[in-house]
Amino acid sequence: MTEPTPQPEPPEQRRSGFQIGRVFGFPLRLSGSWLLMAVVITFWYGEVLGARLDLHGPARWLAGLGFVACLLLSVLLHELGHALTARRHGIGVKGITLDLLGGYTEFEHDSPRPGVEFTTAIAGPVVSGLLGVGAFVAAVLLPEGTVAGQIAFQLAVCNVIVAVYNALPGWPLDGGRALRALVWAARGNRDAGLLVAGWSGRVVALLTAAVSALLFLTGRYDGWGLAFGLFVAYSIWQGAAGAVLTARVRRRYPLVDPTALAKPVYAVPAGTSLAEADRRADADGRSAALLGVTGPDGQLVALVVPDAAAAVPPARRPWVSVETVARSIDAVARIPASARGADVIKLLRGDPAAPYLVVNGEDVVGVLTAMDVVQVLDPAALKSAPAKQTGI
Repeated sequence: MTEPTPQPEPPEQRRSGFQIGRVFGFPLRLSGSWLLMAVVITFWYGEVLGARLDLHGPARWLAGLGFVACLLLSVLLHELGHALTARRHGIGVKGITLDLLGGYTEFEHDSPRPGVEFTTAIAGPVVSGLLGVGAFVAAVLLPEGTVAGQIAFQLAVCNVIVAVYNALPGWPLDGGRALRALVWAARGNRDAGLLVAGWSGRVVALLTAAVSALLFLTGRYDGWGLAFGLFVAYSIWQGAAGAVLTARVRRRYPLVDPTALAKPVYAVPAGTSLAEADRRADADGRSAALLGVTGPDGQLVALVVPDAAAAVPPARRPWVSVETVARSIDAVARIPASARGADVIKLLRGDPAAPYLVVNGEDVVGVLTAMDVVQVLDPAALKSAPAKQTGI
């Protein structure tokens, strides 16, 4: 399966494996989970094939290793189907990673059009389907009872299963991406397609778990088969849930207006004590605003750090000036007041409590944090989060 890079957020950095080289210019990585699975399959399939063909000693493990190598090549060709199709349409590919569930391809950005999304998504299952047909033909042509014939037959079965299962219309499977493209084309809204594909992915996950349990109860799956089926179902559910959340969050992008979300700044001249600054803010009804410091020309030069100001004991507040617990605005990143939605999100990085000056030209409109934006995009995300002041 392959997972597209969400936008406008940068691609997820999922590179947990180690790079082993490049294929057609694409970085190729193997994860530790794939190596673990390769060892398990080598010994398991070696035992199965050994018993079936009366193989002994190292011959069993070599046969198992040969099957793993062919399986690795099949998964790689599946992902290359995605990667080469994406490249043909001008979409950059950050790399291919082979892991426990097969593999995934990381793109630099989402597809620009539904048609590109659809063709890129189905390219993998098409490749797997063709490999399955080719392996089946090879199994028929090879002499019966040989290691090569048995491996070819098993590869045919595996590739057909991968092609069919990945084509199911549920995110994050390839069929889920194809479904998103179809809904996107029909409704003219990419995120509407993602929402539908996400909910469909949840259905696929539940069906996968149900079928795995049924096969176990009927004796066609052993405990390991059941565990793997439930693991796949869980992974599908997680990916689908993430897609639903992403679609819902993106739908709220138009609400991200830095001018409306920014906390106002109540500025006092340098040399003003914290106690006096608090008194003035209370008198003007601006106690909720962030304290700022102005220079001799009346221009804002610094912002009081709330945590530092709160740490000053009440008895000392009349003697501590605001600039001693403030940070120069030159050290604070800026966001244009005209920015909206995705453009604002792209500018928010690092500590979610870090401040950003919302500016209109040289004028400071207010102060914004990533958590202010999160509260708009996903209010439920903050319900269990502890309150935290702006850490300027």
